[in-house]
Amino acid sequence: MAQQQGLKRDLSNRHVQLIAIGGTIGTGLFLGSGKAIQLAGPSIIFAYLIVGIAIFFVMRALGELLLSQAGYESLTDIAEDYLGPLATFVTGWTYWFCWIMTAMADVIAVGVYVKYWFDIPQWIPALICLIILLGLNLLTVKLFGELEFWFALIKVITILVLISIGIVLLVLGLKTDAGSVTINNLWEHGGFFPNGISGFLLSFQMVIFAYVGVELVGISAAETSNPRKNIPSAINKIPLRILFFYVGALFVLLCINPWTELNAAESPFVKTFGLIGIPIAAGIINFVVLTSAASACNSGLFSTSRILFSLSNHNQGSSHFAKLNKNHVPGNALFISTFVVSVGALLSKLVPEQAFAIVTTISAICFIWVWGVILVCHLKYKKTRPQLQSKSKFKAPFTPFMNYVVLSLFAMILIIMLFAKETRPALLLTPLWFILLLILYRTRKQKEDSEVTENQNII
Repeated sequence: MAQQQGLKRDLSNRHVQLIAIGGTIGTGLFLGSGKAIQLAGPSIIFAYLIVGIAIFFVMRALGELLLSQAGYESLTDIAEDYLGPLATFVTGWTYWFCWIMTAMADVIAVGVYVKYWFDIPQWIPALICLIILLGLNLLTVKLFGELEFWFALIKVITILVLISIGIVLLVLGLKTDAGSVTINNLWEHGGFFPNGISGFLLSFQMVIFAYVGVELVGISAAETSNPRKNIPSAINKIPLRILFFYVGALFVLLCINPWTELNAAESPFVKTFGLIGIPIAAGIINFVVLTSAASACNSGLFSTSRILFSLSNHNQGSSHFAKLNKNHVPGNALFISTFVVSVGALLSKLVPEQAFAIVTTISAICFIWVWGVILVCHLKYKKTRPQLQSKSKFKAPFTPFMNYVVLSLFAMILIIMLFAKETRPALLLTPLWFILLLILYRTRKQKEDSEVTENQNII
């Protein structure tokens, strides 16, 4: 009965709005922004703004596709309808793969953050975190929504406090150990582009990774109580969230700290809270970053399990992944995703220091693929489905022009990755994943064709 009824629509507008916020605030901001600032200097504000605008148009395209026709429950549904079974197979498994990679990095980070307080091997809290998140996700989708609600709330409060204190310091012109808090810090230390255009462009990889997860608004559409109301509301608020949580937070950070004072290896948020005189700043921010990593891992388990569920329903994966438990949750898919992530966590201590850069680069490349597929499907929708467009009440603006602009931006970012020593190996390795998928798809197709031929001969 549960399987016939499908996924349960148990996410309220409150959940969807906070999932959207959680998707736009993550390790890319709390941890990755330090490295990005070192590459671009104050111009990193422009990089986050440019990519944020591009992601908004991707999300508007996704929103129009999801609401244009009843029955779409995931990205793979859309890919199959407009691009065929091969695109469904490649996109679905690629989306699963990049979220697995991201979840691995986040669960490893959980172990590192807990070690700040307790001197225990980092794999122990990592596995405990995974087991807890698995148990909660198995119970009901509403628990996922509640977890993301509180995780996102912690992030929001932290950034609100930072921005509020920063504005007070800026208005009063107070000083910290790093010097005066002033807007002049944005250009007095080498200019707005201290490392030139090359440094600005090289920062885009980490900026892309910072926005990983924003499309969860679309993934959660199948389990939203009122998608036609909640999805547009969540998507339309993305620009304000980008301006406030990314541009606003980075603006305040760089007014308090000259960019030259920030270390690529540490969180600029920890540094800033220390400077503004909060005694237990490091502990507070460590807790915030811990919950941020747990939130990202939670999102990873949710999205990967739903992708496996969708792939199974499209005959692109094992039928076991389509089985729902009594709470209408794809339990088998959750177990498989959690197991793969846990294996990565256990093996992580054997990975060299550059592993994080490789993992985040592969994740960014795969997400560029997924976002590109959304834009291409939207182009085909605009060209082939005029009857649906006439009924649509949530249309993506400036299409098809903006689709091509954003696709060009993504292509430029991939080319830029070739020129960075840290991102080049991952960029050159990632095509192996797509080659593997093509081989698996061809093998699966040949097996299906052979079975059909045998059945016809028997008849």
